[in-house]
Amino acid sequence: MNKIRIFGLTALAFVALTSFAIKIDLDKKSLLNNRIELKVPAEFNIMSEEMMKIKYPSENRPKLVYSSETGGINVALTLSTSEADQESIPTYLADFKRAFKNAYPSADWKGSGVKTINDRKVGYIELVTPALDTEIYNLMFFTDLDGQLLICSFNCVKKNIAEWKPTAKEIMNSLKVK
Repeated sequence: MNKIRIFGLTALAFVALTSFAIKIDLDKKSLLNNRIELKVPAEFNIMSEEMMKIKYPSENRPKLVYSSETGGINVALTLSTSEADQESIPTYLADFKRAFKNAYPSADWKGSGVKTINDRKVGYIELVTPALDTEIYNLMFFTDLDGQLLICSFNCVKKNIAEWKPTAKEIMNSLKVK
C-alpha cells in the first residue's frame, strides 16, 4: 500500500513540475522591409555588426540576427542571392541535409522535412552539432521570398535545449510571407 501511495505522489509531483514549463514571450515582427512576419523572443535585441563578425566570421554571415543578452541564443535571417520558388524547396532540403551531414558527420539529427506554414512550403532541418566546448541545437528553416531563398535559423547551446526547443518550433511556425 505504501509503495502505491509513494508512486502516486511521485507521479503527481512530476505532472505538477512539468506543467510549469517556462513560457517565453514572443513578439511578432515585420522584417525585411515588411515582406515577412516572424515571432522573435521579446527580450532579444538585434545583434551588433561587430558581434556578428565575431560570432559568424564567414563573409556569408546572416544579414539580421536577434540575440539573447549573452549572445548564446539566436534567431538569424538571410535572404540569399540563390533563386528559389515553392517547387525548389524539396531540392534545397536535400542540398542542406547533404551539406550538414558532410560538415557534421557526428551530428544528432532530430528531424527534417517540408511542411506547410501559413500556406507556404517551408523546408527545415533540426539537429544538434558539436562545437568546441559544448553542442549546439540548430533549427534551420527556409522558403522562397520574391524569387530568392530565405533562410532562418534558431540556435542555442545544449544546456538550453529543453527550455528553448518548443519556442524554436513556435518561431518557425510563425513564419509568414506577406
